[in-house]
Amino acid sequence: MLKRLHIRNYALIDELDILCSDHLTIITGETGAGKSILLGALGLIMGERADSKIFYNDQEKCVVEGHFEVKDYDLTAFFNENELDYDDEVVIRRELSPAGKSRAFVNDTPVNNQVLQRLTENLVDVHQQFDALDIHNVNFQLRMIDALAENAALLKNYREGYKQYSADRRQLADLVARSQSGAKEMEFMRFQLEELLQAELMLGEQETLEQELLQLSNAEEIKRAYGSMYNHLADSEMNVIGQLQELGRTLQATRKLSGELNTISERLEGFIAELQDLSKDCNRIAERTDYDPQRIAEVQERLNVIYKLQKKHGATDVAELLRIQESLEAQTGGFTDMGAAIAALEQRIATQEIQLRKEAAVLSQRRSSVTEGFEQKVQSMLTMLSMPHARLKVAVETLDHLTPTGTDDVQFLFATNVGSKYLPIKDVASGGELSRLNLCTKSIVADAIPLPTLIFDEIDAGVSGDVSMKMGLILKELASRHQVICITHTPQVAARADKHYFVFKKVQGDRTLTNVRLLNDDERVRSIAVMLSGNPPSEAALVTAKELVFG
Repeated sequence: MLKRLHIRNYALIDELDILCSDHLTIITGETGAGKSILLGALGLIMGERADSKIFYNDQEKCVVEGHFEVKDYDLTAFFNENELDYDDEVVIRRELSPAGKSRAFVNDTPVNNQVLQRLTENLVDVHQQFDALDIHNVNFQLRMIDALAENAALLKNYREGYKQYSADRRQLADLVARSQSGAKEMEFMRFQLEELLQAELMLGEQETLEQELLQLSNAEEIKRAYGSMYNHLADSEMNVIGQLQELGRTLQATRKLSGELNTISERLEGFIAELQDLSKDCNRIAERTDYDPQRIAEVQERLNVIYKLQKKHGATDVAELLRIQESLEAQTGGFTDMGAAIAALEQRIATQEIQLRKEAAVLSQRRSSVTEGFEQKVQSMLTMLSMPHARLKVAVETLDHLTPTGTDDVQFLFATNVGSKYLPIKDVASGGELSRLNLCTKSIVADAIPLPTLIFDEIDAGVSGDVSMKMGLILKELASRHQVICITHTPQVAARADKHYFVFKKVQGDRTLTNVRLLNDDERVRSIAVMLSGNPPSEAALVTAKELVFG
């Protein structure tokens, strides 16, 4: 619901505010006064492209701001999806600079035009006489029938099932395609897996083998170095350990003379013990180390296998090769199970389709139960609006396949004259006929669909006083349940206003300004009298205007 429209520096508007009624807001004014300018400004916050000549003052930016109450439109998911702060009152602002830069904001968060258009299409529905109205849209036609049939809960349940059904069908198509085209690829993958399995790779073995090969390749040098170390430490005639032990015996007699001397003796004993352990290790290494060309060949061969596999698979170590092996096992195992998966999925889809067709049949039956009554109501209202021979027919075709809305293809067909063929609305109805048909259908479904703010721009153009009277009554009734804004030249429609704004021009210095004034009761009577007879209005026109306004 549009609560407030603020416009600054747009076309002939310097600055103005319009506070809309929750019900029927009427906008009137002299021809050329600027009523269409208001719609143009509103179009900016609906994401429409801006004309370069929109600036009243080309040195300042143009700002259009709309305040909307949105609690009834279930838009929380949309706001979350687009990372916007949700509130029951939403402020939409569009700013245009003289340099051509355009910015849009929703609750002070910048958004692009696509987000702006998607949001406002839920909030504002503008009906202009020669526009492609949504009554043309077969999806909206079906939505109206579903609303009258009270199909919301059934349709929600059906759509949830259809969503899973569609996802399963896509998965089945993918599995079948993979099964048909992946045989050669799977054969190659199995070959790769077999090669890896035969290698019997072990985590950490590459590092161990590389270290062993390094030692084997330098066995003689290692044996010589560690043997020499052992010899000097413990085995030669003048070995280091023996000499240190002799020194220890020399110090033994003095160790009781002071704590310091005792500490030195103990340190020497510890050093000797450490050297004894070191000599044993050196001897063990020297004894076990021998040049073994056979073992070198074995280690090198094993490393060559690892290196070859790493190069082939673009891996850097055995751990990565093992991950590749695990992946190949999963893929080839999955392919082995693909036939069973396809059969299971086919069975599940068949079961889903049986259930969905049952639900679609219920939806279809409920739709059929309301179409005749809907057609009759539309015909009755069109007769009121001087279209006595017009007929609306709801054509329902049963499809052989499931769709997101069931198995029905619903289309409104229209005939304007006796004997005329029923044709799609877009092919037969004129602008005025479309306007009246749109008003009738939306009035009928108004309680069943959460309609956005409905804006009618001169949909009463070219109709007679009696028809205008009835159109005003329909608009008033529609506005009792939904917000309606109507731009009109017709006094019978204007008289039904809950709020009546008058658009006028005034000259200020060397500039012409468009302004808007909210009329009080006396001003409303006089404005409608002027519409009836001219300016100044006649006494008879004033009396008639008062009767129209107050009954």
